[in-house]
Amino acid sequence: MSDIAIVGAGPAGLLTALRLHQRGITATLYESVPELKPLGVGVDIKTVGTAELDDLGLLEKFRAISVDAEDSIFFNGYGQEIYAEKCGVHMGYVHEQRFVHRGILQMLFYDEVIERLGRDAVILGARVTGYRQDADGVTLDIEHRDGRREAVRHDAVIAADGIKSAVRKQMHPDQAEPFFSGITMWRGTTLRGPFRGGHSILHIGDPAVSSMIVYPIAENFEGTGLDLINWVVETNGEETIEDWNQVGDITDVIPLYDDVKIPFLDVQQLMRDAREVYLFPLIRHEPLDGWVDGRVVLLGDAAHAMFPRGGNGITQAMMDARVLVEQLVEHPDDPHAAFVAYDGIRREIVNRIALNMQGEGYEVIRRIVAERTDHRPFDDIEQVLPLAEADQIFSTYHALVGSPRPGHQAGEATGFRTWEQVDA
Repeated sequence: MSDIAIVGAGPAGLLTALRLHQRGITATLYESVPELKPLGVGVDIKTVGTAELDDLGLLEKFRAISVDAEDSIFFNGYGQEIYAEKCGVHMGYVHEQRFVHRGILQMLFYDEVIERLGRDAVILGARVTGYRQDADGVTLDIEHRDGRREAVRHDAVIAADGIKSAVRKQMHPDQAEPFFSGITMWRGTTLRGPFRGGHSILHIGDPAVSSMIVYPIAENFEGTGLDLINWVVETNGEETIEDWNQVGDITDVIPLYDDVKIPFLDVQQLMRDAREVYLFPLIRHEPLDGWVDGRVVLLGDAAHAMFPRGGNGITQAMMDARVLVEQLVEHPDDPHAAFVAYDGIRREIVNRIALNMQGEGYEVIRRIVAERTDHRPFDDIEQVLPLAEADQIFSTYHALVGSPRPGHQAGEATGFRTWEQVDA
């Protein structure tokens, strides 16, 4: 195996190219946009993701653009603390959990691909519209920005072309169309001084009304002396296009947080001071029953588009890349066998995580507290949600996504509701 095409130069595609290069396999990336730019807002890279970057020799560069996560704290719709846990090495994991701007992380990967593979490894402005294959290789049909069309030949193809994957659509033409979940997400960033020492992620709100996540993604951003704070708000909304870069207006959402009183953070002012706001509808994609078609395979969002919750999308894509490349090394003369083995290792696990993210994940504790208190303030959280019960929920969740908590035993996932149960 000497020549692999990767469709898509997002974080998943770029990281896969680095993994292939690490094992001596040549890769060419085809990306539809004419220029890569550091777009988007924050992502939460879990410990398993940091481990992947460490293995690629990128840990120090990653640390330089990201923020170490120390605490994860949960609040109800009145700003009362429900639960808190340590993160990453502060919990006892070997690797850190870190917060970072998605676009800046993507550019780190891009620069590293250019340095290690050469500038010709990434072909920009080249949209892959489909593929054809035979026993010896795959032909990709490409439309260039200047109108040119061409067919390129490779030994095999890895499709990392995201939530609107053209390869996925061809591979699964009869797959049910994705549909709107009824939930709209606003994602923004705000420059301000650090809160709580600058290393905490906050989970805020009564899920029956709205939910908010807040965490820092850059310290001393561009020399301002201020942190770049990432925040995400979910609430019921109207369906819009599925586009990560769709500009949004937060005005109607701010009043949903009138009752939230957190001593160290005015969340309404945080939203008002936003330097950018993006609107994204949560679209439900059904899990696929296969990621492989001969010499073509899906990876990342193209394989398992999931709600952007809990930092699982990009982290699971990192793990996809490692497992896929390991299997290509194990089956050097048979990419189809390698892809089938990768599918067998990863698909069932990741589909289970994706379904969990369509439900509640560990955010279930905010719903439990809201229901047990009839959506009112509480006097003693131990009387509402005992610490032992909360610990069990979190231990089960972390085990589910492949990061068992050190020193904690996971149990049955009885506290979680699926997407269908939440919707009902």
